[in-house]
Amino acid sequence: MKTPENFTISANNRIIDSSLYKVQTNSINNISKKSPVLIFAHGFKGFKDWGGFPFLCTILANSGFNVLSFNFSHNGVNAKQPLEFTRLDLFAENTHTIELEDLNAVIKYIPNIAVKYNIDINRIGLIGHSRGGGLSIIAAYENPEIKALASLAAVSDFMRYTDYQIKKWKEKGYLEIPNTRTNQMMRLNLTLLEDIEKNSSRLNILNAAKSLQIPFLIIHGKEDLAVNSADAEKIFSAANSKSVSCAKPILKIIENTGHTFGTVHPFNSSNKYFDEVIRILTEFFKNNL
Repeated sequence: MKTPENFTISANNRIIDSSLYKVQTNSINNISKKSPVLIFAHGFKGFKDWGGFPFLCTILANSGFNVLSFNFSHNGVNAKQPLEFTRLDLFAENTHTIELEDLNAVIKYIPNIAVKYNIDINRIGLIGHSRGGGLSIIAAYENPEIKALASLAAVSDFMRYTDYQIKKWKEKGYLEIPNTRTNQMMRLNLTLLEDIEKNSSRLNILNAAKSLQIPFLIIHGKEDLAVNSADAEKIFSAANSKSVSCAKPILKIIENTGHTFGTVHPFNSSNKYFDEVIRILTEFFKNNL
């Protein structure tokens, strides 16, 4: 597995722990050639070093892309214990607006490292998984620097709570979500729900998808139990409905696999489904960046 270079990005007095998987130069002639960069955004109860994400970033780096993977500032982990949820206080205070600010800060940070890592700032791609996929759709709409977008098991709507959950959330001032992997109860403060309601226009994933004018790849597992593959169909339909002349979205439903395409945490090995996802991603970005 490739060892990335780790650093932090600051945004609104928040710390965004980041890892850059650098392109491998195979010859002296390639040293001066600028390479594209892909930004990877993880999802809910995820982090940049979860399961197969470092493997994904490594393979993409070996295929000619710098890959910048990062932790959202309020995802609950930190650099000292990057594989554990030790900051449940920050997790509880998280909102989608905070996450968008983090993602936008990462995108805007690319020129700061472009010279050092020989990055072509005119070839920036974005990959988002699950909730990070929904955020990436909005960020790609808001940031013209993004030239190609791929979503993996992306949500089509941030309002994913039942009426009963919302009622209890408002009564208690928080909602508790179990993490079955760590056996932790992870609290979401009322500020998250208020953010979704107050900023519903900006946080409308499908509206952002309709407005995209860049190449867009949508990948989803058919047997996804966390985010139904119907979400991918909704995103595809929205992105495909625009009247402007631009690249048509691409929808890839992977049969017989789920939300993380057969990978687990801790990561043990890849599999044919995850390998297929990586192959499709690699081909897409080679053709569009």
